[in-house]
Amino acid sequence: MAEGVTILIPARMASTRLPGKPLADIEGRPMIAHVLDRAIKAGLGPVFVATDSEEIATAVAKAGGRAVMTRADHASGSDRIFEAMEQISDGADIVVNVQGDLPTIDPADIRAALVPMGDQAVDIATLAAEIRRAEERTNPSVVKVVGTPVENSAGATRLRALYFTRATAPYGDGPLYHHIGLYAYRRAALEKFVRLLPSPLERREKLEQLRALEAGMRIDVAIVASVPLGVDTPDDLEMARAALGRH
Repeated sequence: MAEGVTILIPARMASTRLPGKPLADIEGRPMIAHVLDRAIKAGLGPVFVATDSEEIATAVAKAGGRAVMTRADHASGSDRIFEAMEQISDGADIVVNVQGDLPTIDPADIRAALVPMGDQAVDIATLAAEIRRAEERTNPSVVKVVGTPVENSAGATRLRALYFTRATAPYGDGPLYHHIGLYAYRRAALEKFVRLLPSPLERREKLEQLRALEAGMRIDVAIVASVPLGVDTPDDLEMARAALGRH
């Protein structure tokens, strides 16, 4: 188990397209329990679910996990995990935000997000996978990360993020990368981030991570093999049920 790392999973009942999705049944268990299992299997440190719902907290306890109750008026998952981090007060140097709607996330990918944090210049780390399907290149729902390659001492390549966009970018030949919304924050970076006002490019692209880049914070991106299924709609839920039913 890595020292100084806490995993927080923000979860709320409100969802425009799939209300109550953390409690959606997958293989006889609520979705949040599957995400909790995978976060624990990453073996990085203690795992908590940050929620404003007693129903979710009860489901987490039944699954053997720990929930932290937070306010209901948070604008984002980042704000929710910051409140939870302050409540936990465990002194963790790094906080990992694992979205509560990723029931198929590979524990190895959660661990991959910690690799860029070995560089003290990095404030925030996240994940991306190379886009393989042509339709994703132009889909505005698929967020692309534009970055410059950084090679570490082990020869592995990551990206230093320059921009995140819903447009097809960068222009020209070469790979495009699909951003995966899982983040590792240095504790001080998370505190700085949640105290910043929404930035112009953040509001324009509707991408919260641009707030950090516009404030001069460094985000590095670990490249993983594939994009985990995010459950946002009833169709996504059926795909998650099919995927987990095969294991």
